[in-house]
Formats: sequence, structure tokens, C-alpha cells
Amino acid sequence: MSKVLIIGAGGVGRVVVHKCVQAKDVFSAITLASRTKAKCDAIAAEIAHFPIATAQVDADNIVETAALIRREKPNLVLNVALPYQDLAIMEACLETGVDYLDTANYEPRDTAKFEYHWQWNYQDRFRDAGIMALLGSGFDPGVTNVYTALAAKKYLDVIEEIDIIDANAGSHGQPFATNFNPEINIREVTALCRHWQDGRWIETPALATKRSFDFPDGIGPMNIYRMYHEEMESLVKHFPSIRKAQFWMTFSDNYLKHLEVLQNVGMTRIDEVEFQGQKIVPLQFLKAVLPDPGSLGPLTKGKTCIGVVAKGIRGGRKKQVYIYNICDHQVAFKETNSQAISYTTGVPAVTGAIMMLTGAWHKPGVWNMEQFDPEPFLERLAVLGLPTQIREDDQWLQLT
Repeated sequence: MSKVLIIGAGGVGRVVVHKCVQAKDVFSAITLASRTKAKCDAIAAEIAHFPIATAQVDADNIVETAALIRREKPNLVLNVALPYQDLAIMEACLETGVDYLDTANYEPRDTAKFEYHWQWNYQDRFRDAGIMALLGSGFDPGVTNVYTALAAKKYLDVIEEIDIIDANAGSHGQPFATNFNPEINIREVTALCRHWQDGRWIETPALATKRSFDFPDGIGPMNIYRMYHEEMESLVKHFPSIRKAQFWMTFSDNYLKHLEVLQNVGMTRIDEVEFQGQKIVPLQFLKAVLPDPGSLGPLTKGKTCIGVVAKGIRGGRKKQVYIYNICDHQVAFKETNSQAISYTTGVPAVTGAIMMLTGAWHKPGVWNMEQFDPEPFLERLAVLGLPTQIREDDQWLQLT
């Protein structure tokens, strides 16, 4: 039985609390902390049968975060705050000797860089301290890494290509809104696209490459757009046989139209501008006026489908395996008061925490998800609400 400190009280934090409470065989105590304690208290009030302690913390402040860790004495710090805060929380964990988990890699505030090297540089310090950091235990990154590891373990002798394909086939009825933190979402979507091909990164404009993919479970054909996503960096490192790696995401025409206008008028800028004698970041102002993603839960209907198409060789012949999950927005909201985007991030975070706390995945140092046995993770993930589906083909199928 273990105590966990959860930092971050957004939609993902809400799901994490609900799911930790369900895993009573692992979690004996839960503390939820955020810059705004009232958000933590509101989530705690949703849980009638399990006491949730709450606290205020500025996760950018290492001293303050370390003091909270010392006071609460958790076995694990589960970071679902902003990715800007990853390094500060990692430093606090090193100072207090406590294991660490997050769902997205660190990125600096002043430039949209989605790279692991800042966190990989902590490998020796975490190993020498005898503590563990598990990076990117969300869905993508996270479960997509585990799906790739499963393809390598059970379905392909050699992986040569991967396509990570993320569809949100849900609708919330708003003119323009993002399904998770608008600042992080728009930084990610508008960043320069990179994909891996023949041993190097190829750069192309954001969302410039479009294909169609026929999604399962009645979702059907949707347009998908190529963009950069951080899990490709770790996957091509840990599976060096991969010759080509791409990440694809669905966007509605309405979303793309609004995004184009916002870019054209400068509202997606992440540098400071002066307005009425004050410095503001346009994207942060835009975040303040867009709908709160947490408010979209009751409105969102439809499904998500996130998976990996892995292509390679099995027994000397070409083979493809498609490993994926389907999640229903309304089912997720009924269970956790959050829509499927938060659900598909929060459930893997809890699953990763369970792997660490039970010792199924645990060794000192800094690790990515694909570096561990995928099967116990996926077994527990299914129990917690995200079952894995698999389709095998004897030939490689191409995106159209």
C-alpha cells in the first residue's frame, strides 16, 4: 500500500484521482496539490468514500515543492501539471529521494521544443540517488510507446515503420475549443513538423501533409495530418531498426480554419508583446478567453481512437499490426466527470504509477515507457478502463 502526491488539478488530475481511488489494492493515501487549492478541493469533494488531502503548491518553486514532499512523505510524485514544470518537480524529487512520473516531456516556456534531452540528462542523478523517473506515462506519449514495445515483443521480429494515429472523433459543439490545455495544444499543433526517415529527421511545415485513415468501431474514414510528437524521439532511439516514424492526428476543417486565422493575426505567438504598458504573451491571453477544456465534458459526444500501425518482418515475411484503443467521451465523463481526452491521459498515468509502486516496473534512473515489459501494463490498463484491440495483416497497408 502506497501514498501518492498528485501535482496538477486540471482534467487529467481529476481522472487520476478518481482512478487512484479505484485501485485500493495499491493506493492507501492520496494528496492532490495545485497552485489553486480550490481546484483540488472541488475534485476531492467528488470522492465520497475515500479521503483526499489537498494542498497549495507552486510547482515552479523547487524549495516549496520539496517542502510539500517532505511534509506528505509520498512513495511517488505523479506530475500532471504543465510540462514547463517537469524539471523543477524532478529536482524536488531528487532533493527528497522520491520516485517521479509524468505524462509529457519538458518544454521551455519561450520556445516550442518537444524534446527529451533535458530529462534524459537526469539519468545519472536519478540512478545514483536510487530513485526512478518514468517519462511520458500518458496515452501519446505513453500507451503508444507500450503498443510499439508489444509489437516488437509479440508480433514482429523487426519493426521497420510506425505510424502513430490519433483520432478525436468527438464533437463538443463549440465554435472553437481545445480538448486539453489550449496553450499546450496550440503550441504543439503549430510547431514545425518532423518525422523520422532513414536515420534522420525530416522537417516540413506544420500540418502540411494530409492523408485519410479508415478508423475502426464505426468511426470510419477521417482526414489525418502529420505533425511532430515527442514519443517518436524515444522510439527511434530504443528501436533502432525503425526506418520511418510518423505521427498523425485528426482535425476538423472548422478547427483548422480558426487556427489559421489565429495564426495570421498573431494570437498564437509565444513571445511577449506590450499591451497597455504590460507585457503579455498572446497565446496565454487566447487561453484565457477560450472555453475551459474542463467545461467540455458534459458537451462532448463521440469517441477517440489512438493507436500504432507497426510494419516490419515476421518469419521472413512482411507483416503489419495495428494496436489501438477506443474510448467513448460520454462513458468517460459519466465515470470521472472528464471527457475522453483527459481520461486517456489520466488512466495510463495511474497505470504507470501502479507499475512502479508494485515493483513490476522499477529500477533507478530515467526511463521511457517502451523500455519495460508491455504486457503487465496493458493488462492493468484494461482493468482500469482502456482495453487494447489488435488487428494483424499479412501485408503492409498504406495510408491513402
